[in-house]
Order: sequence, then C-alpha cells, then structure tokens
Amino acid sequence: MDAKVTWQQGLSFTGTASSGFQVPLGADPEVGGTDDGFRPLELMAVSLAGCTAMDVISILLKKQQDVTAFEVKTHADRTDEHPKVFTQVFITYLVAGHNLDEKALLRAIELSTTKHCPAHGMLSKVVPIELNYELYEDEGGGKRRLVKLGSYAQ
Repeated sequence: MDAKVTWQQGLSFTGTASSGFQVPLGADPEVGGTDDGFRPLELMAVSLAGCTAMDVISILLKKQQDVTAFEVKTHADRTDEHPKVFTQVFITYLVAGHNLDEKALLRAIELSTTKHCPAHGMLSKVVPIELNYELYEDEGGGKRRLVKLGSYAQ
C-alpha cells in the first residue's frame, strides 16, 4: 500500500492513495492554514470508523440481520501539548433495523476489533479504545425506538 501528499500552497495538500482516490488536507487558520481539508488526525479517526464499520455491517448482513440504518461515530480525546496525540478513543455503533439480534451485533464488533480491522489493531496498541453501541428498532416513517444501550468489553 502506498500513499502520498502533494503540496498545493500554504498548508494545503492533496493526499493520494495507491487506489487513486484523493482527499484534501488542510490546517486550521490559527496555525496558518485556510481550513480547506481534513486534518491528518481527523483522517485517523475516519479511518478507524470506516474500517470497523465495513467489518461490522458485512458481518451483520451475512448473519441476515435486517439493518435499515447504520453509523459508526468516533471521538478522540487528545493531549493539550504537542504533538497532541490521542489519549482515549470512543467508538459508538448506531444500528437500526427490524428485530435485530444484540448477540449478532456483539459478535460482529468482537470480530472486527479482534480479528479484521487493522486500524483498530494498530491504534489499540497505543491508546485505549472504548466500544459502545446503540440498538434501535426501526418503526417506519423515520421513527426509531431505542432498544438497548451497551458496551463491548475487549
């Protein structure tokens, strides 16, 4: 796997992956940027969310779960001093559907975080990651009823 960043101007770059996809990178105006792209650490948080999300939804669908909406949120606490590394990461899986099996969701989270997701595998070696989930029953017409709030302990 290869990646590169190409300088555009100031603190603006274009990141290019070996797949050919591109993403803008930028910086906050208070450090001289023009607020025109992802911050590099934001991409780490998005990468973690995307990696585990792809695993979990794939497993849920293989388990024939009737998922109607799915979202993974990440929040990372950081140090105040440079290099402002992550000190703790929180991942929340929000899953809506019909008659969803909580055990299937927990197994999907387990497989993602212990076997399949390389982003989680790498980051969990250097920062604590807390895993939470919200399970909703889809009642139609955009309505959802919370069925279960929970945590997955690694």
